[in-house]
Amino acid sequence: MSQLSADAFAIIEGRHSDPFRYLGPHVENDQAVVRAFLPEASDVEAIDERGHTNSLARLHDAGLFAGPLPHNTTRYQLRARFGDTIVELQDPYRFPPILSDFDLYLLGEGTHQRLYDKLGAHPMTLDGVAGVAFVVFAPNARRVSVVGDFNFWEPRRHPMRLRGSGYWEIFIPNATVGDRYKFDVIGPQGQQLPLKSDPMAFAAEVRPNTASIVIDVTRLPHTAPVAKQINRVSSPISIYEVHLGSWRRTGDGQWLSYRELAEVLPRYVRDMNFTHVEFLPINEHPFDGSWGYQPTGLFAPTSRFGSPNDFAFLIDACHREGLGVWLDWVPGHFPDDPHGLGQFDGTALYEHANPLQGRHLDWGTLIYNYGRTEVVNFLVSNARFWLELYGVDGLRVDAVASMLYLDYSRPAGGWIPNKYGGRENLEAIAFFRRFNTEIFAQFPDATTAAEESTAWPQVSRPVEFGGLGFGYKWNMGWMHDTLNYIGKDPVHRRHHHGDILFGLQYAFSENFILPLSHDEVVHGKRSLLGRMPGDDWQRFANLRAYYAFMFAHPGKKLLFMGAELGQEREWNHDRSLDWELLEKSPHAGIQALIRDLNRIYRDTPALHERDCDADGFEWLVTDDAARNIFVWLRKAYDARQQCLVVVNFSPNVYRDYRIRVPFPGEWREVFNSDSAFYGGSNVGNTGLVRTSDTLVPELTLSIPPLAAIYLIPERPTCD
Repeated sequence: MSQLSADAFAIIEGRHSDPFRYLGPHVENDQAVVRAFLPEASDVEAIDERGHTNSLARLHDAGLFAGPLPHNTTRYQLRARFGDTIVELQDPYRFPPILSDFDLYLLGEGTHQRLYDKLGAHPMTLDGVAGVAFVVFAPNARRVSVVGDFNFWEPRRHPMRLRGSGYWEIFIPNATVGDRYKFDVIGPQGQQLPLKSDPMAFAAEVRPNTASIVIDVTRLPHTAPVAKQINRVSSPISIYEVHLGSWRRTGDGQWLSYRELAEVLPRYVRDMNFTHVEFLPINEHPFDGSWGYQPTGLFAPTSRFGSPNDFAFLIDACHREGLGVWLDWVPGHFPDDPHGLGQFDGTALYEHANPLQGRHLDWGTLIYNYGRTEVVNFLVSNARFWLELYGVDGLRVDAVASMLYLDYSRPAGGWIPNKYGGRENLEAIAFFRRFNTEIFAQFPDATTAAEESTAWPQVSRPVEFGGLGFGYKWNMGWMHDTLNYIGKDPVHRRHHHGDILFGLQYAFSENFILPLSHDEVVHGKRSLLGRMPGDDWQRFANLRAYYAFMFAHPGKKLLFMGAELGQEREWNHDRSLDWELLEKSPHAGIQALIRDLNRIYRDTPALHERDCDADGFEWLVTDDAARNIFVWLRKAYDARQQCLVVVNFSPNVYRDYRIRVPFPGEWREVFNSDSAFYGGSNVGNTGLVRTSDTLVPELTLSIPPLAAIYLIPERPTCD
């Protein structure tokens, strides 16, 4: 055995940072030679395309071989003996690079819009040979190897090639769809890191296992398109928010799969007359109790419920029912699980190195470094990925406030100001503007929504006018104020009248969504029904009135699953909704009410066309705090289409209540939350009411207790 070079020992010891420099075909003294490292092989031959062979000499007992190639060819295979087994295999070190120079230029610039086409694991045919190309970003690593089912999880077998800007790549001929894999990384100080899952993995093992899985995303089924106008501010948007693991379970408490959900969930949401369904984060995550809000695999739909193809099947089933599909998306933070993004190459690669910038105190998670172009490119590409490859119609961005403020939930002295000395995260602002600009440019019929809980201005205004560029913003202030009001005993509500009025002072400053989300029915807050005061009849009446108030209020609507059942208990992610409640008439009445409210909201232009337009709303009665009554008009673009809304948040019936209206003639009561059909006392106005014969038309109404009524003009006449 001849004396070996430093390169040879680096290969044998699994620490070579440029294996292609030593392994594979090379020309030496005008002779084509090959060097191969095949641990546990006893003999190796090189075979050319015509079947000619040359034996390779063993340079080291660890499995290092070298020798001339037949006929000086660089197209060859290797034949190796492992004990009594002889295997013919392709040499991964003979194949050309995967990333082009243009790819490297865009990656270095942070402007590669289709990162998912290049990074990760991609089945392909290279130089006529089928295999899988692996590419990963780890600029500070000394060595990166891919390990998996195709190489016995042995890091010395497939060390990768380092390309410009810190991207490592290799094409492995014998890898295939379904193989599990990870990256074995040696950090900049020579430290061995825990095996890392692929940041760009398109599928992963079911927790608690954490390996990435090779799939062919080019073979994902295409989804049926939905109506182009479904996300417009003039369209009805009523969203059913769903946690897939607890919406409905099998009789023995097991999850429904994506395909099982596809058989029942879209039809149910359509039958309830919602226009959209929004899934809590479906990105791969290690801990069920995070509900998906601590993802480790942004490009992989969680394997808890099936494969990526199965998830695409669910999206398609929703589209076929005419539903828009939104996903909760989490670019604000990620967990520090050892197999994840944290310290990915032995340094703070995706996160900030300084914990005053890089760690959330509330959640114990890591914060993305929005000042790094590769990180922003990673996140924006991920957003595009879900819209392009899975055909989703919108992304709701979680915890936007935590990204916008450098001092978010931090004590004095526990944060680092921006370059101007302020608390605004300038890099996160730039990220949001790029994200929204690219999404709306590439997917003009899609939309984005921000869960932003502060008074940050112009969240849903165009970037070119100084806004963040989101399509919609959650109206957290409306939610807090109105839940505070409705939770009071009616006798005390007169002192909180402003909680209802205040929201209309800013209701049109953004394109708002009114959210009654999962966050409002957990952590000791009680269910929505559980917040309602009074005896059982009053509790259900209060809830019906509150829902009717919400659907007539300006803004798009969002309800978390179970709200339509009048769920008694808080939401528990470990069990199904209490569907058996529908056997009781008060709960069935709540479900019927939500179904009808969705239908009326969808079919009545005055209730949705100008949700985000101040000209679509007019207060008629704001000062009747003594009787807890509010009255307003909703208006469509067609001035003849209006809806009169009367809400009584007291348990009293008010007869002969006079309200001035814009049109003389008959007004039809099209909805009454006190209807006996919903479980109410059936006080109302018997269908039609005629205005008085006065100079200013007035309606004289019977107003039911703890209820809301809607009236529309019958064949209105106006100038």
